[in-house]
Amino acid sequence: MNRRATVILTAILALTLFSGSTVYYRNEQVRRAQALAATTAEALVRDHSPMIGPPDAPVTIVEFFDPSCEACRAFYPPLKQILGLFPNDVRLVIRYTAFHEGSNMAVKILEAARRQGKLEPVLNALLQFQPEWADHDKPDLEIAWRRAGEAGLDIGQGKRDAALPELDELLQKDMADVKTLEVKQTPTFFVNGQPLAEFGPRPLYDMVKREVEKHRKP
Repeated sequence: MNRRATVILTAILALTLFSGSTVYYRNEQVRRAQALAATTAEALVRDHSPMIGPPDAPVTIVEFFDPSCEACRAFYPPLKQILGLFPNDVRLVIRYTAFHEGSNMAVKILEAARRQGKLEPVLNALLQFQPEWADHDKPDLEIAWRRAGEAGLDIGQGKRDAALPELDELLQKDMADVKTLEVKQTPTFFVNGQPLAEFGPRPLYDMVKREVEKHRKP
């Protein structure tokens, strides 16, 4: 084989190897992207996550929520309005994000309320009276319990449920997902798996509306 043929053959082999490497790299990137997407989707909604709205709604709002968070409290009325505007199309999934002192127990109050079928009224009460109990330096959870009782919670049963180890496990799972998704503040919203690009009630409404319209098209 002469020198020219050797050079050409070497170039062809190099090109083949390069092309193969490029295809492998692209396939590997796709595989990693798919795996990351699957992990993210799994970390957004868990089987144990509280939900408000129809289970089969085509649009899912996921809120990473701290019951002691003032911004979560401020966001709740417009969030309820959005759910009211699209009662058959949108569901809210709550992920507990206990960043503040006392939030762990506030989450347990909500979970105790869920066991009694009282999640929404107790959630409304804890947020309405949040300034009374949610001092970040010295929260007063007895006030939170009292307000939950006024909203219909059986406090005695609620406190027994709050002591169950599975509630600690639930909160640990949610906080692990908070870490996986790198949630740094509350509230943090995702709509059908996509993060809210611009913070605020209006951007959230606009994003939800677009998703609803997309799914309503024949």
